[in-house]
Amino acid sequence: MNKKITILGIESSCDETAASIIQEKNGEIKILSNIVSSQFDIHKEFGGVVPELAARAHVEKIDLITEKAISESKICLDEIDAVAATAGPGLIVCLTVGLNFGKTIAASLDKPFVAVNHLEGHALSPKLNTNLEFPYLLLLISGGHSQYLSVKGLGNYKRLGTTIDDALGEAFDKTAKIIGIEFPGGPKIEEFAKKGDKDRFNLPKPILNRGGCNLSFAGLKTAILRIRSEIKNEQDKFDLAASFQRTIEEILIQKTKKAFEIYLDENRSEKKIFVVAGGVAANKGIKDKLIKLSNENKFKCLFPDLSLCSDNAAMIALVGLEKFKKKLFNELNFKVNPRWQLDDKAKFLKGAGVKI
Repeated sequence: MNKKITILGIESSCDETAASIIQEKNGEIKILSNIVSSQFDIHKEFGGVVPELAARAHVEKIDLITEKAISESKICLDEIDAVAATAGPGLIVCLTVGLNFGKTIAASLDKPFVAVNHLEGHALSPKLNTNLEFPYLLLLISGGHSQYLSVKGLGNYKRLGTTIDDALGEAFDKTAKIIGIEFPGGPKIEEFAKKGDKDRFNLPKPILNRGGCNLSFAGLKTAILRIRSEIKNEQDKFDLAASFQRTIEEILIQKTKKAFEIYLDENRSEKKIFVVAGGVAANKGIKDKLIKLSNENKFKCLFPDLSLCSDNAAMIALVGLEKFKKKLFNELNFKVNPRWQLDDKAKFLKGAGVKI
C-alpha cells in the first residue's frame, strides 16, 4: 500500500483568505477540507480591493481559517507531510501574511516547506477533479491574468499569448462598475446578460485579427465608458451586459482558434488537451462556447470544478503535493514575488504601443 501524503495549503494573494488540506493515497487525490473566507463586505464601498484592508483581514482571519480547515479534515496537525503557501504573484502585503504564516507552521512542525506560484495552482487545478495529464494547452483567465500557455510538465511552461493591458477578470469588474453593478460585479455580469439584448450595442474587439493569441481589453472598457451616458434604466444595463458578454465570447473563440494553431505547430505529436482555469472559467457562457470550439477542433476540454475556479487553497496544496513527490522544497527565507511569472523567459507586454 502506498504511503499517504497529506499537504496543508495556504492562500492569501489577494482578497481571499484560504486554507486547505488534501491527501493522496494510492494515486487518488482527495480534498479533506477547503475553507475560503472572502472579503466582499470589506471592499464593497470602495468598488475594488484595497490592499491594506485586505492584508489586515488576512492577519485577523488566517489562523481561524486554518484551524477550521484542520478540524474539518479530521486529521491531526502532526500528520501533515508538508506546508505549501502562495508566494506570488499578487499583492505584496497580502502575500506576506500567508507566506509567513505557512513558513511558521512548517518550522514549528519541522516539515518541508513549498513556496507556490499562484498561477501554477490555477494551471493544475483541474487535476483535483479530472484525470489531467501533461502536456496540454492552458487558457488562464482570472482577475489579474489572461494568458495562453503550453504546459509540458510541472514547472515547465511556455507562454504563447497574453493580455497587453487589462486582464479578462479585470475587464469584467471594471465593466460592472461602469454599468453600476455592486462589487464584486464581474461574476454578476453574466446574470445581467441573461436579461438583455446581446445585439443592442456594437462593441470593439481589439487586436482580434492580429497579435497571434495575445489579448487586449482596455479598448473595450473605454467604449463602455462612452456608452455609459446612454444607460437610463435597468434594461439598458441588461443590454450592455449582454453585449459585453457576447463580445468577450467572440474574442475568446477567435483567439483560442489561433492558440490551437500555435500550440499544434509546436506540439504536433502531443495530445490535444485544452485546460481553462482561473476565476473567469466559472462563466458558463464562456465555458459552453469554449467546449463547443474544442469539440469542433478535436481538443479534449477540461475545467476545474466550479468551486475551484476562484482563488482557493486546495490548488495551492496540490502544487505542494506535486513538488513534495519530487522533493522540490524551499528554504524558509524564500521571499514573496508579486510579479512571479509561470514562463520566466516570457517578455513583459504592456500598453497600446507594444509591438504585436
